Amino acid sequence: MNSQFENIDEVKEALKKIVNEHGVELFKDSKRFTGLLNDYMPEYEKERRLIRNVINNNVITQMLEEPDQKLSVVKAREYMLNDMFLSATAAEFVLDCFTYMFGWPFTPEIKTEPVQAAPVRETAPSGKNNSEPEKEIKQKPFRPFDAIKYKLFSNVKISEGYTVINSFAFDSYGFLKTVKIPSTCKVIGEYAFSECKKLREVTLPDTLRVIQKGAFSSCSSLERVEIPWGVTAIEEGTFSFCTNLEDIIIPATVSSIGDEAFQGCETLRDVMLPETIKFIGNNVFDFCPAITIQCRENSYVHKFCMTNGIHFEIVK
Repeated sequence: MNSQFENIDEVKEALKKIVNEHGVELFKDSKRFTGLLNDYMPEYEKERRLIRNVINNNVITQMLEEPDQKLSVVKAREYMLNDMFLSATAAEFVLDCFTYMFGWPFTPEIKTEPVQAAPVRETAPSGKNNSEPEKEIKQKPFRPFDAIKYKLFSNVKISEGYTVINSFAFDSYGFLKTVKIPSTCKVIGEYAFSECKKLREVTLPDTLRVIQKGAFSSCSSLERVEIPWGVTAIEEGTFSFCTNLEDIIIPATVSSIGDEAFQGCETLRDVMLPETIKFIGNNVFDFCPAITIQCRENSYVHKFCMTNGIHFEIVK
């Protein structure tokens, strides 16, 4: 197993112990299951976050609903690679842990590339004339394995051509200060840059469409972020505990903000939330003592602020 997850034997035994002591009915209660992870494996934070993430995406439920164990593993692997954008190593780690927990046979199948998604067509931006034919871009993931060479770098520029930054790619990289995402990138996976304590600047391309949950959580030196036009959601915990984040630009394409997205952003002050936002989750601005939300009168955001006692200003 890749050194990204060197504690697999300990994690497998912890999961088995949870089930032995609390019963298989626990599989039906994901909230209780994930809550127990902190008690049974407190020292394995990276592995715990990954497993909690997978459980919350109902992977265990999906696996148990399929009566054929081998087919269940195949489907779970494809779902984690293609829908959750996990790296192949992370997916194999999860499958090894879960099948051990279930008592199923399992043979690891580490792949160098995730299963290919349908190609993405690249077209010219609206309003621009382009006589060239459309190009097909195959999915090209930037994996934790690809990030290893940057482990001790302060300033990173990811090469053009990558379309997905896989989950946990730069997780806990302690030297990283600035990163430039390539113009070909469309997706940043879950916890891709979480716990990068020195990261202060990130350049996001206009092509970006998805920033998955926890992507920049606990980046305590990050000061400013401009989310590109076209991103439609700020997912759960995306910028949680970015304690030095002062300025964030949110485009009018965003329609939802997930739970705890900005929780613990102590220096976040004036944030303009567009009228397009129709859903704001729980505890989004908890522990943000300086926050002022700028919003349109009678918008969903305006009503949310009044209901939740969040300081706001009406803008024209």
